[in-house]
Amino acid sequence: MKPNELIQVAVFVAALIAVTSPLGWLMHRIFTGEKTLPVLGLLERMIFRLAGIDPSAEMKWTAYAGALLVFNGAGIVLLLVLQMGQAFLPLNPENFPGVPFALALNTAVSFVTNTNWQAYSGEATMSSFTQMAGLAVQNYLSAATGLTVAVAFTRGLVRRSGGAIGNFWADLVRGVIHLLLPLSFLMAVVMIWQGVPQSLDSHVTATTLSGAGQVIPLGPAASQIAIKQLGTNGGGFFGVNAAHPFENPTPLTNFLQMLAIFAIPGGLTSFFGRMTGDRRQGWVLFGVMLSLFLAGFAASWWAESRPNPALDITQAMEGKEVRFGVMNSVLFSTITTDASCGAVNAMHDSLSPLAGGVAILNMLLGEVVFGGVGAGLYGMLLFAVVTVFLAGLMVGRSPEYLGKKLEAAEIRWSVVGVLAPSVCILVGLAVACAAPAGSATLGNQGPHGFSEMLYAFASASANNGSAFAGLGANNDFYNYALAIAMLAGRFGVIIPVLAVSGHLAGKKYSPPSSGTFPTYGATFGILLVSVILIVGALTFFPALCLGPIAEHILMLSGRTF
Repeated sequence: MKPNELIQVAVFVAALIAVTSPLGWLMHRIFTGEKTLPVLGLLERMIFRLAGIDPSAEMKWTAYAGALLVFNGAGIVLLLVLQMGQAFLPLNPENFPGVPFALALNTAVSFVTNTNWQAYSGEATMSSFTQMAGLAVQNYLSAATGLTVAVAFTRGLVRRSGGAIGNFWADLVRGVIHLLLPLSFLMAVVMIWQGVPQSLDSHVTATTLSGAGQVIPLGPAASQIAIKQLGTNGGGFFGVNAAHPFENPTPLTNFLQMLAIFAIPGGLTSFFGRMTGDRRQGWVLFGVMLSLFLAGFAASWWAESRPNPALDITQAMEGKEVRFGVMNSVLFSTITTDASCGAVNAMHDSLSPLAGGVAILNMLLGEVVFGGVGAGLYGMLLFAVVTVFLAGLMVGRSPEYLGKKLEAAEIRWSVVGVLAPSVCILVGLAVACAAPAGSATLGNQGPHGFSEMLYAFASASANNGSAFAGLGANNDFYNYALAIAMLAGRFGVIIPVLAVSGHLAGKKYSPPSSGTFPTYGATFGILLVSVILIVGALTFFPALCLGPIAEHILMLSGRTF
């Protein structure tokens, strides 16, 4: 690695650490009902009044989960109808027809679940109205939904008694109004300044130097790019996502987009520490996330920097933007698969076998390495509950976390939440391998083709949304199969998280004693990392052996696929 590349990585990590505490402070104020900007408080009160929301009316976990499911179900239906009827709606200068049902359903589920898997090219399929009123709106709402669950889980851990975990509608509105909208506005302004288009004009046809015509796509891109990164959504306005020069035009936009992906998930660890009254609780989670991120990046960068004997090259630029180079492509791929964002500035299908394997493993770990907005924190807390339980078994004590005793109900729900994505991935992959339609559109055969299918179901079930681009996914089999995986991967975790939160909220607080296992030091951090790796790496080790590991070994002998 060149010195300037090391400096860039160091600057990125320093910037991430710098924004973590301020964002945690801001989110603590937002979700405890303290004042932020007066104009935002006025807007919040107006929405509460118009919607008939009483923010002080708290919910049990069942009511909270019911409201969340109804809201997200309505979002899927509305976005489905919007896509299929876009030909009859305004702001469609290219006269795009309605989106076919299977693709529209997959896209609706994708954006509502914060996955943003895209089996289409945005500039050639979706009208400006669909992009703004449908996809961008769900970018805000799906990210805010993840936030609400993380906040509810935290409340369940820190409350002394009662059983209520907050008000879903109030949490949702506050997350959008006070956090996502202001940050997205600021980032969109910077994107426009750097050359990202923000327009309602139709596409422009330009004449190239060779005399041929080239269509230059325009649209309200900057506003959607801002929330797609800050909300860890990842769905690109253009088909090639952040590799497109209009979507990611400069080194500054590339750096800011990577930082934006980690910013709120990192800030949530600080929020957690503030809510518990012990900042160390948040920093140990941040340290675990950062350690796993740096380890994954180092492994991916090493793999991508090794010579490829099959192609007789030292570094492969296929699928990468010359503007960003290998290091920035690998850094972006690690960040986006760690954070369940799915935005890409390079085609992951072209990564070396082990670098592609790291991207897959990041998703298989449960998207807890910073993870999606909200989802990363509550996923990590599920692992923390399991870790505390195992530590209690080892020392022969009744396990407790933050003064709440962990009993059978909480452990069962936690295990369900941890394993739900794993079941979705492995069952979906098995069906794809067995069904002729699953392998009919593979771009490659052999272990790389297997990796394409593994990546697709890992991305869908972990609500990441990125893809090995060699897989043709716009067909009925993958549109329906991946939609099921996205739904199960999202709500199969959220429901157990809320159940654990509700159970813990109703428990009385037990002050720590001399025998309490501390959950803020290096020992707990190492145990937590171990549990994450055991559940993620060992559960999927056979699948990884059939895919990227086998491909790497065969590559060393000169074989390609």
